Amino acid sequence: MLSRFYQEQGEHVVITREQGSLFAKQVADDFNPLHDVDAKKFCVPGDLLFSLVLARYGISDNMQFSFVGMVDEKSLLSFPTGGSEFDITSNDKVMMSVKREGEANLCPTLIDSLTKSYVEFSGTAFPHVIIPLMAEQGVMINPARPMVIYESMAIHLDDKSISQVELVADTPEFSYEGKRGKIILRFKLLSNGQQVGRGEKHMLVSGIREYCQDMVDDLITYYNNRKATL
Repeated sequence: MLSRFYQEQGEHVVITREQGSLFAKQVADDFNPLHDVDAKKFCVPGDLLFSLVLARYGISDNMQFSFVGMVDEKSLLSFPTGGSEFDITSNDKVMMSVKREGEANLCPTLIDSLTKSYVEFSGTAFPHVIIPLMAEQGVMINPARPMVIYESMAIHLDDKSISQVELVADTPEFSYEGKRGKIILRFKLLSNGQQVGRGEKHMLVSGIREYCQDMVDDLITYYNNRKATL
């Protein structure tokens, strides 16, 4: 599923602007301008890095991912031998830290199922979840500089014997102080209607401002127009 979104150069993995942008728009439904091919500060989607880790190392009972650095088309990614803790690096700089517990399940069907379910959930967070969640507290993202940073995520799986998994959104959380805040998106993992796991995604928000409905309407219109034309 991921072969068209990266390439190998010797011992390293490289993701071009075109590959990162294609993954964001076609797989993750993520139209963040940072993932545009011509973005001044292009950034590979964190969900693509997460997906590559699952494909290489499998799914463990407990997994934690910390997004430390911004990966771009110049990054030469090194994937080490798997262990309970390891880092994905580029030129000795840590890009992602991974912690895991329990024996890994390498079933490609389960890995593909979890990857697709999570990435689809993650991509729809903006604007469908984040904007109304912040609006409940009378604030919003600054449309001029919408800064939302993918900080970390965690997954717990009770039953790895399954081959298919469905992800269902759970109660999200938003807290802020001044112009900075934190968003936690929670989800449940289901198999045949039964809960088999859970997880959450943490994001940092900066440039928070007072809520303005006209600005929100313009922001959503801009976002929807991008989806329709890109």
